[in-house]
Amino acid sequence: MTEPLSEPLTEPLKIAYSPCPNDTFVFDAWAHGRVPGAPALDVTFADIDITNGMAERGEFDVLKVSYAVLPWVLDDYALLPCGGALGRGCGPLVLTRRPGEGQQLTGKELAGKTVAVPSERSTAYLLFRLWAAAEVPGGVGEIKVLPFHAIMPAVRDGEVDAGLVIHEARFTYQNYGLHCLADMGEHWERTTGLPIPLGAIIAKRSLGAERLRELADAARRSVRMAWDDPEASRAYVLEHAQEMDPAVADQHIGLYVNEFTADLGESGYAAVRGLLTRAAAEGLVPPLAPGALDAV
Repeated sequence: MTEPLSEPLTEPLKIAYSPCPNDTFVFDAWAHGRVPGAPALDVTFADIDITNGMAERGEFDVLKVSYAVLPWVLDDYALLPCGGALGRGCGPLVLTRRPGEGQQLTGKELAGKTVAVPSERSTAYLLFRLWAAAEVPGGVGEIKVLPFHAIMPAVRDGEVDAGLVIHEARFTYQNYGLHCLADMGEHWERTTGLPIPLGAIIAKRSLGAERLRELADAARRSVRMAWDDPEASRAYVLEHAQEMDPAVADQHIGLYVNEFTADLGESGYAAVRGLLTRAAAEGLVPPLAPGALDAV
């Protein structure tokens, strides 16, 4: 029997995603009512550490979150197969002040040191913990959670010994006189062969299976509309890009919006399962329930 179409929503769906260029680029068409038949959205902007907490508290209908938070929220939320951030060559970086002449820093130098991270439930931090377990004998010292935009200044000014950075920091850290000690994504790809899972789009399971499929379709069409007409999203992207250089915003979009954004596909789901299974084996996250990641 064919499942009936969902009843039209009487209120906009409450959605939260970051003001970063990849998210505003992806959701521009949908947020502005240009995706035919897609439900209206009531958008809240929040950084990933905030949306991770929203998901754990069951707030909002749709959220952009870290893949690392999924083991805590998949009872109430389903992973959508599109709209998120996953790829190659796009992993978080560990930054330090530049070493002195003739010095070459390695992961061993982080033993017992203070490291700033953007969120203890972020995928970046989970990738960092997997890397540190192999590369930092004895482990790092204090972990200090800072907003991602405050991490590079804190490293530069000596407030912390190192910082774990995400987003456009890949393109701008040298402006702060910083040194890339290690690339978490490079380590992940080299040791697993899988792409790097970063940010996921999740939606409330209580919306129902048909509605979840409609949301996935709306997200996918919004992505493709953004690719078909990049200029249409330009004003929205730059409005929320926190005074980011437009060229950096373009680099950000080019790196984080890719074929996995339109559809996770087999290798995308393998990457997510691989990350969370490996992390669970290390005792870093709870194990996933059977079927928790089944495609919508």
